[in-house]
Formats: sequence, C-alpha cells, structure tokens
Amino acid sequence: MVIGATGQIGRVAVRALARDGWEVTAVSRGGGRDDSWPDEVRVATADRADDAALASVVGDGCDVLVDMVAFGPEHARQLTGLAGRVGSAVVISSVSVYEDDKGRNFDTQAEPDGFPEYPVPVPEEQRTVPPGEGSYSTRKAGLEHELLAVADQLPTTLLRAGAIHGPYCRTPRELYFVKRNLDGRRRRVLPYGGESRFHPASVHNIAELIRLAAVRPGARALNAVDPEAPTVAEIAGAIDAVMGVEVENVLVDGPPPAPTVGDTPWSVPVPVVFDMSAAERELGYRPVVSYAQTLPETVAWIEGRLAGRDWREAYPKMYETYGDLFDYAAEDAWSA
Repeated sequence: MVIGATGQIGRVAVRALARDGWEVTAVSRGGGRDDSWPDEVRVATADRADDAALASVVGDGCDVLVDMVAFGPEHARQLTGLAGRVGSAVVISSVSVYEDDKGRNFDTQAEPDGFPEYPVPVPEEQRTVPPGEGSYSTRKAGLEHELLAVADQLPTTLLRAGAIHGPYCRTPRELYFVKRNLDGRRRRVLPYGGESRFHPASVHNIAELIRLAAVRPGARALNAVDPEAPTVAEIAGAIDAVMGVEVENVLVDGPPPAPTVGDTPWSVPVPVVFDMSAAERELGYRPVVSYAQTLPETVAWIEGRLAGRDWREAYPKMYETYGDLFDYAAEDAWSA
C-alpha cells in the first residue's frame, strides 16, 4: 500500500513496486491513477489526516506500507496504530533532520554564522535535531524518533531524501535556470564561485530504494540521494545543454552580492553532501539514474507548467519558499 501515490515520488514508486511483482494499492486524496501504472494497480481514496479513512483502506492488512506524506509524530503514531495489520513500513524523511556538531541545522541557516558545516559526506550517524513541533526539520525528527522506538512492532525503513527532483515537484530548484533561459537571460550571477553543492535526489533513485527496502524489512534510517552532488555551476550548465542555450556565468566570491541577485535555490556557503554507503551495504542499492540523465523530463515538465502562466501561479509554493527569484531589474542594476 502506497500513501500519497499521486505525488512526485509516489507515481514512480508505485510503478517500480508493481513492476517488481507486488500487488499495489495506490492511496491518495483524489483517488487518481497515473497513466504509467499497470492496469493491475488498485486505487483507493483516503485523506491521511483522517485516521478512520486510512484504517479503512488498510483493511485486513498489507505486507508493506509505503508512506510518502508522513510529516510529524502524529503520523508516526497513526502508523504504529496499524502495526498489527502492517508487516513493515517504508517512510520518506528528510536530510533536514541533521545538525552539525555545534547544533546548527537547516533551521538556523538564516542566522549570522548559522549555516551548518557538516562532514563531507554526511553519514547516518551524524547527530540530528531534537524532535519537536517548531519546524519541518524537528517534526521529521519526531517522526523518525517515534517510529524507530517501536521498531519491534513495526519495522520501518526511513529514507532521508535530499533535494528531490523530477516531474510533479511543487518546488523545483531547476525552475531558477529554466525560467531564466526561457526569458532570454544569457548572463547569471553565481555566488560562492559557483561551487555550491546541495545533494539532489531523483524520484527514480528514491523509488529504487523503496523497492529494495520493501523486500528487506528493518529498523533503519538511510540517506536517499543521487550518486553525485554536482556544483550549482554544473547544474546550470547541464540545464543549458538540455535547452540548447549558452549562458555566461558571473562568479562572485562569497554570498550573493545583493538581495535577490544570484541567490539561487542551490546556493549554499558550504558543501551539503550525503553518504550512500549504508544503503549500498544494507539494501544492495545501486543508483538507477544520474542527475543529468533525468534533466530532460524535469525541464520539459517545468516548461509545460510555465506555458502561458506567471511562474508564481504555476509554482506558488516556490514563491512562498524563496520569494522573488527573478528580480531582473535588481540584477541589471548590480551588473551595471
């Protein structure tokens, strides 16, 4: 059973599990079906916030429950309440649960000297933020804490995803470069010398981890990222190649030179890169795609969403998260 089946990861995971021979029930609020799913995939409608509705679709039980949309401790308790009817679980978490040895994390990055400095690459043994209700990160940490505490009742694999990319993403970081190229901007400002690295995670690689964890139940938290962590300059160049354009990089040492100038969704002052050796060791995981290989479908999806629409209408959550990413007037003024 896959909860959140019509979301960004869910669509691919359902297809991968069905191809692997599982009898899959795809659960979503709208009860929709993706065109790529085999006819044998069953669909069910349920809002995961409704305990009774979720319990009803689980029915007499399932061998594996895959949860794409669990965000906090209350969702962990919801799942453990079904433990007697669920063999094991695979739950999507986030790399945002990590903090560095000084207690800095993704929640403190806006503070002076607040950006975390993680080891490169970050292993799963790295400390995590205290569970709590204050933020996305602390809620994900609470989800993990609750589920791992009852692993004897419900063996759960938690997958700590990086910067997820692929079609159906509500906050695609690639939008920054795709829209600039569509708008004919042939120069771009990249802070930190264009060397920022924030580890991406393809929906296809995450789906492969889900597929492997489904047949290897256990109590574990594993990183879930791509085989490589390209720099922001490399990401921009790969998108240019897909779109057939040439763009000049204006490299700036240090942070963005002005508000709304060069502050890409990928730009971080220190590398944020994660270790995948535990997944390779415990699940026999091997990545199925590279970042560059997935870009054509991602770019095509973003172009389709933008066609004839203001970007803030096409991607409202992106605007809510990052603000004005395309302040060309401010960029031109700085350049001048």
